Amino acid sequence: MAQPLIKKDDDRDDESEYSPFLGIEKGAVLQEARVFNDPQLDPRRCSQVITKLLYLLNQGESFTKVEATEVFFSVTKLFQSKDIGLRRMVYLMIKELSPSADEVIIVTSSLMKDMNSKTDMYRANAIRVLCRITDGTLLTQIERYLKQAIVDKNPVVASAALVSGIHLLQTNPEIVKRWSNEVQEAVQSRAALVQFHALALLHQIRQNDRLAVSKLVSNLTRGTVRSPLAQCLLIRFISQVIQESGTQTGDRPFYDYLEACLRHKAEMVIFEAARAITELSGVTSRELTPAITVLQLFLSSSKPVLRFAAVRTLNKVAMMHPMAVTNCNIDMESLISDQNRSIATLAITTLLKTGNESSVDRLMKQITNFMSDIADEFKIVVVDAIRSLCLKFPLKYRSLMNFLSNILREEGGFDYKKAIVDSIVILIRDIPDAKESGLSAPFSIAILFYMLLLLQILHFLGVEGPKTADPSKYIRYIYNRVILENATVRASAVSTLAKFGAMVDSLKPRIFILLRRCLFDSDDEVRDRATLYLNTLGGDGGVVETDEDAKEFLFGSLDVPLSNLETSLKNYEPSEEPFDINSVPKEVKSQPLAEKKATNKKHPGLDTPLAAASTGVDAYEKLLSSISEFSSFGKLFKSSAPVELTEAETEYAVNVVKHVYDGHVVFQYNCTNTIPEQLLEDVTVTVDASEAEEFAEIASKPLRSLPYDTPGHTFVAFQKPEGVPAVGKFSNNLRFIVKEVDPSTGEVIEEDGMEEDYQLEDVDVVAADYMLKVGVSNFRNAWDSIGADFEKVDEYGLGPRENLTEAVNAVISLLGMQPCEGTEVVPSNSRSHTCLLSGVFIGNVKVLVRLQFGLDSNREVAMKLAVRSEDDAVSDTIHEIVASG
Repeated sequence: MAQPLIKKDDDRDDESEYSPFLGIEKGAVLQEARVFNDPQLDPRRCSQVITKLLYLLNQGESFTKVEATEVFFSVTKLFQSKDIGLRRMVYLMIKELSPSADEVIIVTSSLMKDMNSKTDMYRANAIRVLCRITDGTLLTQIERYLKQAIVDKNPVVASAALVSGIHLLQTNPEIVKRWSNEVQEAVQSRAALVQFHALALLHQIRQNDRLAVSKLVSNLTRGTVRSPLAQCLLIRFISQVIQESGTQTGDRPFYDYLEACLRHKAEMVIFEAARAITELSGVTSRELTPAITVLQLFLSSSKPVLRFAAVRTLNKVAMMHPMAVTNCNIDMESLISDQNRSIATLAITTLLKTGNESSVDRLMKQITNFMSDIADEFKIVVVDAIRSLCLKFPLKYRSLMNFLSNILREEGGFDYKKAIVDSIVILIRDIPDAKESGLSAPFSIAILFYMLLLLQILHFLGVEGPKTADPSKYIRYIYNRVILENATVRASAVSTLAKFGAMVDSLKPRIFILLRRCLFDSDDEVRDRATLYLNTLGGDGGVVETDEDAKEFLFGSLDVPLSNLETSLKNYEPSEEPFDINSVPKEVKSQPLAEKKATNKKHPGLDTPLAAASTGVDAYEKLLSSISEFSSFGKLFKSSAPVELTEAETEYAVNVVKHVYDGHVVFQYNCTNTIPEQLLEDVTVTVDASEAEEFAEIASKPLRSLPYDTPGHTFVAFQKPEGVPAVGKFSNNLRFIVKEVDPSTGEVIEEDGMEEDYQLEDVDVVAADYMLKVGVSNFRNAWDSIGADFEKVDEYGLGPRENLTEAVNAVISLLGMQPCEGTEVVPSNSRSHTCLLSGVFIGNVKVLVRLQFGLDSNREVAMKLAVRSEDDAVSDTIHEIVASG
């Protein structure tokens, strides 16, 4: 029955729901497949059934082994039909079914016959199917035919052979590499697709030989490539060669060819060359100019795809070279009203990156009309760009903050609203003058439906609101949340009110009245908080100054990680002794990716609780204090994660944990014997400290016996100057007596053992070993609480780096501190970044670090380091570590 025609003016939703495959079932289609066995084949009917089978396969429908076999054998009978359309469907079906080795033989003869047919369509498709379903054994038999097909005069056949070669290179590379001469000949073909596929295959054959690739590119740049597709591919290979050559500026190889491609008649080649030039490492303004000029012409093209490609490329260039794109600003302003919203969004964000201070107001007017027409994902991009613009031109904060406040009133999803709120918070934090208008923005709106955003705003308002000129105007907004919202938001609002009462003495009587009203709330958390804060603030609601302990309780940072506190609370057993927060481990426990994977089966002993990365300092301290040689060392400051000293597949597995005390360092060597026929006795590690001049060995504890697959521990202790972050390298040698044992019983066969030595990897004691990773919940408050009097600032050059992420990670690793507020993540293509770190230095000295990075056009990284700590000597030490690192 014919399907009803769909009118052009029908609703698009109805059109999108229409499908010719609607409601088909696998069982019914398999029944229909019996038509393949009819003596008189109906090509059209057979093609329809195959189409349904292909649809089911591509929708993820699985066929059982029996079903797949039956369908496969039925389809092979269709080779007797001479209908060209049906034959093409048969090829597709065999390819999708991917028959097993014993079934392939059924169709091999038919496919090889078609491969030598006079019909080019048969030949091309037969080559594709054969190469898809055959293994290496049969491939050697048809290799001669494939070589002939590569240089065939018919481009369809040649392309089929070349594409098959690209796929076969993954499974049978040694066979495909023998086709180099034929592929080289195909590169000279006049057919565009043949040249494109031949170049792709030739590059893949030679990709592991940099010299061969460079020679290939050099030969092809002399004008033998005519196909625009192949030329685009060649440009990409050239970019790769330039990148691998390591030439940053000056005489780059093949740059002249890229510049010449900017004058090509094919638009795709022009764009590919322009994009390649803009992505060159360390590209200069002189090199960028011709590419920018070409992209500027594309901005006024009548083709949407060219406008999109050009503005997207310019958007990326603007991140690194904003001044180079300013000449295109007039053209991009006309794209703000483009019908394609993607183009308009990219144009706006690029203008925001390249515009000057005088153009901000004009841009804001244009963007206001534009925002209602785009989706949330594009709005988020625009909001991020506006935030960056405001940080770039802080004097324009009024118009930009008003814009953010206005769009916050509009409808939008959670991610969009969160992007706006985050931007407002960042601007308030970094631009002090924006605090008054910024804090009023979110609370002047009564339609914030997202609880997480309300909680974020309430917390931020509690910190910044009391510091404004007129804090009383925020009380009404906050108390409205107590009346109108759910229990979670009400509890947060109570905490915010208490912060205002603690910081603003004149508001304390009013705050007390509101908190007393909260004592009758239906939720116990809200009542408990109100009771707690009424007792903490004290003074019975009079206008009296809040004592420092109450302020510290409300605003002080939590010195322990929340995850550690949660674990300690869960493990706490109710008793007469109250819970002691000082017992909570302060170090942030991070599990490396490698340790998340399953431990090698040969070394199960290394996965014991003592050696695992998740082991706390308490477990180690208990172990060490039980050893008389180390019991006098005092309180253990830090224990490192285990450091592997042997390869994964060796006969003895050893790792070391570094235990740091104020005046000592103890190396705990965790050993596992992986040989069933051996027993190790008197196991010790001899340590050479010749490259650690400040350390002196004072004690060691050997391991008496180390049976198969049973972990054991041996220790070596060193004395060092007290409170000094001494560093050095230690060479390690495992020494033991090996005895032969019966693996089945474990009994020693030979009493007289043989003394052996086993070389281990070196161990480094570095500055990061003297720093505990301790986070702070509010970095700014913690920073301000230490005060500027304890701040030490200096600037450093970190040399050339690939990007800022590399520099940030290097400094974090050097200091061994805990990144705060997600600042360890550097936005892509960013040229400046601020990273916040916190930690506790040996001697239990709290340390906060603010790092400001900058990347210039030559990839040189400069860093400004500001350190605040409770001890000036520790601040100086942090600077010395960075200077010497």
